[in-house]
Amino acid sequence: MDAIFAPRSVAVIGASSDPKRIGGRPVDFLKRHGFAGSILPINPKSAEVQGLTAYPSISDVPEAPDMAVIALPAPMAVKAVEDCAARGVRGAVIFSSGFSEVNDEGAALQARMVDIAREGGMRLVGPNCLGIANVRHNLYATFTPGVEKHLPRSGDVSIVSQSGAFGSYCMSLVRMRGMGVNIWATTGNSCDVDFADAVAYCAQDEHTRVIMGYLEGATDRDRLVEALELARANSKPVVMMKVGRSAVGAEAAQSHTASLAGSDAVYDAAFRQYGVYRARSVDEMFDVTYACSGSSTLMQGDRLGLVTVSGGVGVLMADEAEDWGLEVPALPDHAQKKLKEVLPFAGVRNPVDVTAQLVNQIDLLETNMDVLFGDGDIDGAIIFMSTVGLVADLNEAIRTGLERIRDKYPGRPMLFCSLTEPEGRAAYERSGFIVFEEATRAVRAMAALRYFASSFERLRESDPIPELPSLSPLPDGMVNEIEAKALLAEAGIGIVRETLAKTPEDAATAAEDMGYPVVLKIASPDILHKSDIGGVALNLRSAEEVRSAGARILQLASEKMPDARIEGLVVAEQAAPGLEAILGVAQDPAFGPVVMFGLGGVLVEALGDVSFRVAPFGPAEARRMIDEIRGRKLLDEFRGTPKRDIDALANALARLSAYAAHHGAALESIDVNPLIVGAEGESAVAADAVIIPAGPNPD
Repeated sequence: MDAIFAPRSVAVIGASSDPKRIGGRPVDFLKRHGFAGSILPINPKSAEVQGLTAYPSISDVPEAPDMAVIALPAPMAVKAVEDCAARGVRGAVIFSSGFSEVNDEGAALQARMVDIAREGGMRLVGPNCLGIANVRHNLYATFTPGVEKHLPRSGDVSIVSQSGAFGSYCMSLVRMRGMGVNIWATTGNSCDVDFADAVAYCAQDEHTRVIMGYLEGATDRDRLVEALELARANSKPVVMMKVGRSAVGAEAAQSHTASLAGSDAVYDAAFRQYGVYRARSVDEMFDVTYACSGSSTLMQGDRLGLVTVSGGVGVLMADEAEDWGLEVPALPDHAQKKLKEVLPFAGVRNPVDVTAQLVNQIDLLETNMDVLFGDGDIDGAIIFMSTVGLVADLNEAIRTGLERIRDKYPGRPMLFCSLTEPEGRAAYERSGFIVFEEATRAVRAMAALRYFASSFERLRESDPIPELPSLSPLPDGMVNEIEAKALLAEAGIGIVRETLAKTPEDAATAAEDMGYPVVLKIASPDILHKSDIGGVALNLRSAEEVRSAGARILQLASEKMPDARIEGLVVAEQAAPGLEAILGVAQDPAFGPVVMFGLGGVLVEALGDVSFRVAPFGPAEARRMIDEIRGRKLLDEFRGTPKRDIDALANALARLSAYAAHHGAALESIDVNPLIVGAEGESAVAADAVIIPAGPNPD
């Protein structure tokens, strides 16, 4: 990867003497913007390109370059890769389109190119990409007009984008927002170096502080997960724009870069699982990146202090903070008393409304902040000053006072929110303060600083994935409920006692042996939703009730599903009363086996109140998964019902995830519905389950 992002020499294959052409731009940029290494134009028709010695082919250059830029039509690009591999080139950036994003013929060309590169030990970026840059090294291996006249300054924001145009847009916006760029990579079709590889490279780069990503779809689940885990391990925030939330958007993304969009809900869950901040708009992506790049610290707790010259804006910020999961706690009485003594005109609860009178005593802002942090146990603060930031002499007093507070209370971010002149804003930023003009954007940025701090804290968390030492292989096809639950029991998931009876009379005998009450269900691998056909009878308390229910269930099954295979009747002990939950496993096209959790009944069916995680994970991650659903309060004491056994529920989810990961692509789906979650300390048991193995590989 260093050969691509930090080469000592670059060949441009298809180099043009016209700096406006695709083959001419990288030569022009490398030369004009100060790349210190060798620039080697390759053009069989010219002895000189843009004042540089040109060579007929890559085999004619005096020594093998580290990296080649290929700006040729698709068939010629494949031959160029072959020549580069033979010459010992270690990396190539391929601008050419006409590969897998177009048709099967293009996909075959792309696959051939990858085979050649791998045989020769080369790494490839693209094809169908806009190129890469390393601003610190003045390396611009790209044809984007975005660096023709205006260059970003060298900084700590690295940008990885599957889309070239969007990546170029981001690099220009970063420059216009006053941030600095380090590495910039557009991966296009990602035939070799993909989005995850570039993120992983940035995650290990000492000059990168925050990674901005644009993703249309994952090309390799394992590499993406490893890259995101590496970024978190190195405390590098990843701010992601993932498009394709709608069906139309997902289809467009797939045709654009030939990537798999996958389920958007699963992407959301995966990002939360691995500590990625998903931005829903360009403004949000840049605000969060700006805060992560410019703030001297993350927010280490949830307690937010708000200081404002406008009571209305204070309420606005408090509302927004609650939406983003931040607390705005009332200051302790002794802290409020201190503030009243120095700011008798202020509202001192939190938000602290200092009113416009503070302008007459601007030095009291420092006193206010001292009390806020020193007596209020606040983790971070937003200071809203309306138009005060437009007054140069007041800015100097505010800024120096805030610098003293920051030195006294390190590790507590402060965001300054005010209208400012450009030079005033720059002065705050040089002092290490983040400046926003709009208050809710400041709150959102502070919430992001808290989000990343919380994510990085998980590195110290012990959350082992359950070990499943002895598992039976998956069956070749659908199995009945009893067999499905027996397989899950091997993974340590609790199940009810049950047996299979062939006839209603056999069922009555089994019920007598088991003890009442019992549940009776149709046993058929073809009937997944038993209750829909009347195939379930609950709370049966005598042999006669069992016989009668069994006859009725068999009759309904034969009438409503005459072609179903009927294996008999399941006789099961009736689980103790509890809260019904649903656990599931499905195969996501991008992430493989994913686990779903929700509460039973209307919350799942009508409201879609579920959460997801990529398998496998441990019990602590399962608890976070449980906490995400809207019906979470039902697991606590609620209207006379007891608190539920959340530990047992989390353990069941973690074990199900380990089971799903163990079987991988061989498993199509699992449905545990319901899982009965007992009161605290009373465990959780699967009352019904379906396991569907994947069908045979069509290949």
